[in-house]
Amino acid sequence: MAITLTEPAAERVKSFLENRGKGVGLRLGVKTMGCSGMGYVIEFVDEINADDEVFEDHGVKVIVDKKSLVYIDGTELDYTKDGLNEGFQFRNPNEEGQCGCGESFTV
Repeated sequence: MAITLTEPAAERVKSFLENRGKGVGLRLGVKTMGCSGMGYVIEFVDEINADDEVFEDHGVKVIVDKKSLVYIDGTELDYTKDGLNEGFQFRNPNEEGQCGCGESFTV
């Protein structure tokens, strides 16, 4: 499988990288947090590590460490804007549930 981006997500990442002035792509990962156990992590990457998996979609490199890939493989990252609310949304086929506030998930 792979990690994919929608066109709006890719354009938003490109815009962030351009404004930042550096970076090779976007790192997606997971960490232990919240009431359901795991939370998503998004950060910009200046250097790709030897043990990273790299996916490219719509001209954006998505970097994932092997430990996180087990939990997010097949995920599509979207970017939505609804009134004053905007942000990235994860469509993860591995999720079995989310906490009520949406901060964390279980697999």
